Amino acid sequence: MAYNFLGLVNEVNRRLNEVELTSNNFLTSSGFYAHAKDAINASLRHINQSQYEWPFNHVTQEDILTAGTTRYPFPNDAKVIDFDSFRIKEDSTLGNNTVRLGILDYDDYLQKFVEQEYKTSSNGRQLPRFVFHAPSLEYGMVPAPDQNYTVVYEYYRIPVDLINQTDVPDVPERFKHVIVDGAMYYAYLFRGNTQDATVSQQKFDNSIKQMRSMLINKTHYLRSYMIARNQTVSGRLGSASSNVGSSLDSL
Repeated sequence: MAYNFLGLVNEVNRRLNEVELTSNNFLTSSGFYAHAKDAINASLRHINQSQYEWPFNHVTQEDILTAGTTRYPFPNDAKVIDFDSFRIKEDSTLGNNTVRLGILDYDDYLQKFVEQEYKTSSNGRQLPRFVFHAPSLEYGMVPAPDQNYTVVYEYYRIPVDLINQTDVPDVPERFKHVIVDGAMYYAYLFRGNTQDATVSQQKFDNSIKQMRSMLINKTHYLRSYMIARNQTVSGRLGSASSNVGSSLDSL
């Protein structure tokens, strides 16, 4: 059985001893068969909403900056944007190397750099060094770019519902049983079988926990938080604040 929308719906049909759909009647199906399709999409939505950063929803985005423009919109399908991943891509034509951007708090931007949005001259424009997260579903560059640099960043997207019979979920095929278990919960509810629906829901939730354990809950290294005897916490914080302040003031 192919791993696509039609195959997943027919998995539900077989478990409930229903006639399987074909490519000829899939789009025009009604009644329980239409609900089976809704159940697959409901299961996928539940899986995607149960974890913000599933690796199969990861996207690397490249945007071309516009000289003199500070703010840029998020992608329409963005759920979570990793602001630690922003970097300016090397471009031999423009003469710049790859530069990782620091994160600038939005309030700091408004207090110190917001005038760059209203300047008509090119004074102060240069290779961006910081990125800020605007509350209007936008990100911004500081300083404003003086050339059309390429910015690269990573985010986790919001998947779309399956529609056509050949549509394939972003969830890897090895977790096909999780999708079907979730769909069975909605199918049993549709039939008024609350007892089997409860069992399916428990199985579904446990399977999602296993997915999270396999794909998310990994520790690649241990980090030491030991404080040296001759170095106080307040001293370290003060030094860090001074370094950040100096970096911003130099812009």
